[in-house]
Amino acid sequence: MAKRVFSRRVAAVAVSSGAALVGLAAPAQATPQPLPYVALGDSYSAASGVLPLDPSAALLCARSTKNYPHVIAERTGATLKDVTCGGAQTKDFAGSQYPGVAPQLDALGADTRLVTLTIGGNDNNTFISTVLSCAAAGVLTAGQGSPCKDHYGSSFADDIDTKTYPAVKAALQAVRNKAPNARVAVLGYPWIMPAKAQTGCFVKMPIASGDVPYVRDIQTHLNSAVQRAANETGATYVDFSQASEGHDACQASGTRWVEPALFGTNFVPVHPNALGESAMAERTMGALGLG
Repeated sequence: MAKRVFSRRVAAVAVSSGAALVGLAAPAQATPQPLPYVALGDSYSAASGVLPLDPSAALLCARSTKNYPHVIAERTGATLKDVTCGGAQTKDFAGSQYPGVAPQLDALGADTRLVTLTIGGNDNNTFISTVLSCAAAGVLTAGQGSPCKDHYGSSFADDIDTKTYPAVKAALQAVRNKAPNARVAVLGYPWIMPAKAQTGCFVKMPIASGDVPYVRDIQTHLNSAVQRAANETGATYVDFSQASEGHDACQASGTRWVEPALFGTNFVPVHPNALGESAMAERTMGALGLG
């Protein structure tokens, strides 16, 4: 009987010692660190016009807490540094856009692991000039014909090719230089106009019927220039040409991702709404493989 008790005690000590050795041999799992994430870009990244506003941002930036960078950070647990600002151009990456607003590139560093942005739409006033000029021309012709195309021809596309494309490429290379260890995602701009004129859209987007495809082609040209610049600098281009089809500013509330010029819900018209920003976040995460 004494031998059995002794044997059991020896076995228990052996098991205990083995468990201790196993515990020493297996290192503790490291706690995953939050992804250092910097959001750059213009009003499509800032979600200008969507409430509530980000209290940490300059008022002129009209940055929303519901912009796609915030959505990405919330869903991934990333540590977000958001310097997006409405009206930003490529020059505002290296220079101050407004008094007290630092150049956007200042937010980047060697520790940055993710960068997202939209940029290029405000260079040469491409979006503003296209929408305002074509809307004004459309009102004068009561929505008939193609007065904007007839007057401006290829001037918008020419500016994109000769000015916007090289500026976007230079800006992306500057991002690379400041954040060499980061994945960089450049988002295209979701559709503002449908492929062809739709009944009732002129009330919300006063673009003449013949100018609807013209405005769409200008946006196609811009997105192509941004994609080309992204490809040539090693960035990931997030394409919305198919995803945003049927979600343009002519569609009904709850379907559209971009608000119209008139009778919309944003206080900044012709910009993504909260639904659009959420969709932009989802597609960006998919393109980057982020959970």
